[in-house]
Amino acid sequence: MFKRLFGWMSSEANSAMDKLEDPIKMTDQGIRDLKKDLDSSLQGLAQVKAIAIRTRKEYEQQKQASKDWERKAIMLLQKGQAGQIDPAEADRLATEALNKKEQAAQSVASHEKMVQTNDAQVAKMEQNVQKLKSQISQWENEAKTLKARAKVSEASSKINKQLASIDSSSTMAMLERMKDKVEAQEALAESYGDIADANVTVDDEINKALGPGSGSSSLALEELKEKMRLGDGSSQQNTTQGNADNTDAGELSELDKLKQQLKKDE
Repeated sequence: MFKRLFGWMSSEANSAMDKLEDPIKMTDQGIRDLKKDLDSSLQGLAQVKAIAIRTRKEYEQQKQASKDWERKAIMLLQKGQAGQIDPAEADRLATEALNKKEQAAQSVASHEKMVQTNDAQVAKMEQNVQKLKSQISQWENEAKTLKARAKVSEASSKINKQLASIDSSSTMAMLERMKDKVEAQEALAESYGDIADANVTVDDEINKALGPGSGSSSLALEELKEKMRLGDGSSQQNTTQGNADNTDAGELSELDKLKQQLKKDE
């Protein structure tokens, strides 16, 4: 029971940690840690290279020293044979020179091993550094790609979530209500138009049929112009004719009178 309880608690703890941890931030932190390791590796590589360079220089110096002691021993023997120095002294000094040569040779052998070891370490470290650089570059590119994909997926998720939250039935209901409201307003406007047409008087209908300039004021103006045209010289004739017309007009309707007046005006 305790094992099962511990396992359940561990799984719940791991799940909570997964929710709290941001994979992108953790990846960036991991890459930063690798770069720190790379810096440390480069420093170590530089130190190993410095040791290898110094060891190689010492190796070359010991090789040259071995050659120099051998050359000196030969020169001492030659001088002894030539009588320039005592032959016994020449032999003793030549022996000492050969001992120095032997010591240098031993140092050359030890330095040669050290050079080989250092060169191998340098080559291995350089290989590891290059591998680490390549790995970091690859992971950085993958991290950039994953970040871009994460942004796209997040945006797509938001859009899909918004689309999924849209209720088509409620939207259609709102459109139907809007349509009913617009149709009601159109019907109301049409009814007001009918009411306005019903309020038109007979005078308005007559003036509309006759067109502009057909009002009572226009008729009076035309009559006044006609009177002025006839002048005062024909007033008596008009008076006589008018009496005759009045005699005849007593038996005519108002419409007939208006028609006769129009004929006279023509």
